[in-house]
Amino acid sequence: MTLHVIILAAGQGSRMKSDLPKVIHPLAGKAMLQHVIDTAATLGASGIHVVVGHGADKVKQSVRSENINWCLQEQQLGTGHAVAQALPLIPNSATVLILYGDVPLIKAETLAAMVQSVSPGQMSLLTVDMENPSGYGRIIRDSNGDINAIVEEKDATESQRLINEINTGILAISEQTLRDCIPQLGNDNSQGEYYLTDVIELAVSHGCRVESFHPRFEQEVQGVNSRLQLCELECWYQSQLAEQLMLDGVTLFDPHRIDIRGELSCGKDLTIDINCVFEGTVDLGDRVSIGPNCVLKNTRVGNDTVILANSVLEDSIVGEHVNIGPFARTRPGTVLENHSKVGNFVETKNTTVGEGSKVNHLSYVGDTTIGIATNIGAGTITCNYDGANKFKTKLGDRVFIGSNTALVAPLSIDNDATVGAGSTITGDVSNGQLAVARSRQKNIDGWTKPTK
Repeated sequence: MTLHVIILAAGQGSRMKSDLPKVIHPLAGKAMLQHVIDTAATLGASGIHVVVGHGADKVKQSVRSENINWCLQEQQLGTGHAVAQALPLIPNSATVLILYGDVPLIKAETLAAMVQSVSPGQMSLLTVDMENPSGYGRIIRDSNGDINAIVEEKDATESQRLINEINTGILAISEQTLRDCIPQLGNDNSQGEYYLTDVIELAVSHGCRVESFHPRFEQEVQGVNSRLQLCELECWYQSQLAEQLMLDGVTLFDPHRIDIRGELSCGKDLTIDINCVFEGTVDLGDRVSIGPNCVLKNTRVGNDTVILANSVLEDSIVGEHVNIGPFARTRPGTVLENHSKVGNFVETKNTTVGEGSKVNHLSYVGDTTIGIATNIGAGTITCNYDGANKFKTKLGDRVFIGSNTALVAPLSIDNDATVGAGSTITGDVSNGQLAVARSRQKNIDGWTKPTK
C-alpha cells in the first residue's frame, strides 16, 4: 500500500478579515497548513498534494517543505472539485487520505488507524459527537448503525439537524473508489458546489463499507474560520504542551501563561516563571531557572543557568552556571561560556563571553571575543560599526575595562591589561599595560551658574 495525502487549502477565509490566506495564519508560531503537512509527513506518505487557490503564491512561500505537489483550484467550486484537481497525480492502488489546511491539530495516531483500515471495499471516516453541532454536516446511519450518507446542515431536514454526530471531512479511501465517485458528484444543493461529502453515499451505493473513527480530543478536528476560533485552538494547544512539560518534570509557575511557538526540550528540575515565550528551537538543560517575561528564540542553555526577568535571548548558545539579566538581551551569534555573566541592561551581538567573564550592567558588546575572567565595567560600549562596515574587538584573559569606556574597533587588548574608566580606546593595548585615554580635568574658580 502506498499512501498519498491530499490537503485542501484553497479557501479565502473571509471571516478572518485578513489579506492573508486563512491557512497561513500562525498557530503556535507555525502556519496552520504547515502543521497539517508536518503531520502528514510523519505517516510516511509517498506523496503530499496541496490544493491551493486564493493567495496561492503566498501559501507556497509560507511552507517549509520541498516534497509538495501543488495543485491549483482556479475556481472554488467545492471540496469535491478541489480533490479532483489532485486526482490525476494519485497512482493506481494508492490509499488516499484527505485533510484540510485549516484543521491544524489533527494527530498522526488518529490518522494512522484510519489509513490502516482502508481496503478496496472499505473506507474510513473521522466523525465526532458534539453537544452543539451547528454548522457541521450530519452523519446519517441506517437501522443497522452503518453510515450511508452525510447531509450538510444547509441541506438537512429539521430531524437531521438534531443529530449530534458530525462529519469532520477527514477521510481515507482507496484510489479506485475515489476515482469512481468524484466524476459522479453533482452540485444540486444550496451552495451550488461539488461536495466531497457526497462521496460517502456514492461509495456506499457501490458496495463500499464506511468505518467510522473518532479523535481523542474534539479540538483535533476543529476547523478555523475566524480569529476567535484560532485563539481558542491556540489556548487549547498551549495547555496541552504545558501539561506535557509538567508531566516531564518541569515546574511551571502558571501553565496558563507560557507560549511555545516551536520546539522546546527541557532537562530535569527546571523552573519557568510566568509569561515566558519560546520560539523556534529551544533546548534547556538541567536545573535551569527562567524568570518572568523572558523570550528565548533558537537558543541552547546549559545546566544550572539562571535567566532573570525580562531577558531576551535569540540565536544564542549559553553554557553552564551562567547568570543572565534582568533586562538582558543576547542577539544572534552570542556565546556565553560557563560561569560567565551578562547583567541588567546589557546587549550582546555576535560576541563570545569567555568562562568566568562578566558584563554586569548598562553595556553594549558587539562583534567581540572576550577571554576568561575578564570584567567589563558599567556603561562600556564597543564601537564596532562605522556606518558601512563591522569591525572586531578582541579582549584577552583577565582584562579589566573601567566604567564608561568606548572601545573603538578594530581593537585588541591583551591579557591582564587594564583600561581606566571614562576612556576612549582607539589603539591596541599590550599585556599588563594600563591604558587611559581621557582629557585632563580642569577645575575653574569663580564659576557662575546660569540663572533663569
